[in-house]
Amino acid sequence: MGVFSRFTDIINSNINSLLDKAEDPAKMVRLIIQEMEDTLVEVRSSSAKTLADKKDLERQVRRLEQDANQWQEKAELALSKGREDLARAALLEKKKCAENAESLQQELDNVEEHISKLQDEIAQLQEKLADAKARQKAILMRENTASSRLKVKHNIHSEKINDAMSKFDRYERKIDDIEAQVESYDLGSKSLADEIADLEADEQIDDELAQLKAKLDKKGSDAK
Repeated sequence: MGVFSRFTDIINSNINSLLDKAEDPAKMVRLIIQEMEDTLVEVRSSSAKTLADKKDLERQVRRLEQDANQWQEKAELALSKGREDLARAALLEKKKCAENAESLQQELDNVEEHISKLQDEIAQLQEKLADAKARQKAILMRENTASSRLKVKHNIHSEKINDAMSKFDRYERKIDDIEAQVESYDLGSKSLADEIADLEADEQIDDELAQLKAKLDKKGSDAK
């Protein structure tokens, strides 16, 4: 089973329940990163054991190959001494060593293929983990911003705010009424400055009226 398939199985049981409960994104991100880190630690430990097994297989293959070569030399020696029976027995032992070495080599090839795939998947997981950590800060910032906006929207549409604004309107109307009452007391009562200003205005009107009369009288005289 690949790392990602296994990783998915590991985190699904923990994350699905959180998704159903609509947990906050920050907790979700932390959980996913933690699961990825735990998976990397576990897979690296397993990979180290597999590498140790690989080295042990390589040693066994080398030893069997050396044994096969030694039986070959013994068969040649026995045959040179005229002991065909011993040469035949030595060749049989050589054959066993060669067959065992071939079997272990096939197993070793499979282990090497598995290690190669495992290393590729670990590299991919490391890349995903680095990306998740890089995006974690941005995700948390988005969450904080969205939460702040939600609070603002809630306040804007809050009944308490609307009630307060209604009270402000009522207070403003009361103040308008009070100011109107104050102004009503001032109606009909003039200060000394106001009365003098009225006299000055009347005098100006009288002057303009006298000028107009004189103008009309002059036109009448010219007409005669």
